[in-house]
Amino acid sequence: MSKLDKYSLGLAGEYAVASELCRRGANANVTLGNLKRTDLLAFMDEGNVARIEVKSKQGREWASVKGIPMGNNFIVFVDFYNKSDTERPDFYVLTSSDWRNCILRKSRDRARKGLSPVEVTDVNSPIFPKEIQKNGTAREGMAVPLSYVEKEQDEWWKIIDCVKGA
Repeated sequence: MSKLDKYSLGLAGEYAVASELCRRGANANVTLGNLKRTDLLAFMDEGNVARIEVKSKQGREWASVKGIPMGNNFIVFVDFYNKSDTERPDFYVLTSSDWRNCILRKSRDRARKGLSPVEVTDVNSPIFPKEIQKNGTAREGMAVPLSYVEKEQDEWWKIIDCVKGA
């Protein structure tokens, strides 16, 4: 696959996730705009609404992932790395609890290396309090390697169960 610009990569991931959810019987609607925390809304008749954040990559890891609040919120990581234009990307489906576990794993990995731990905000976002940016605030968001999410591959049932109200 030829290298896509960030905007096109994001849209490709969002529409790919919407397609996968529709294939499984959910209604999936892509939200529009650049300053949003929800990329897709998914639902079924008289079930719950799931809010989905989509993160796409075409390199080795997903960059600067900020996260999702607890509740009916999900992150789907879409992996286009080393895929041709005709190949389906890989998908990794995480609940808000799964995401929190990724942040805690990152914190443990950093502690083993003697680095400062990661803190978790009330909206389930990783903060690096000792890594101050030029604007004077702590760095928020973390890079996510495939090893952190690979066990969640194609676990679409998490979203489908949520929207069914199961």
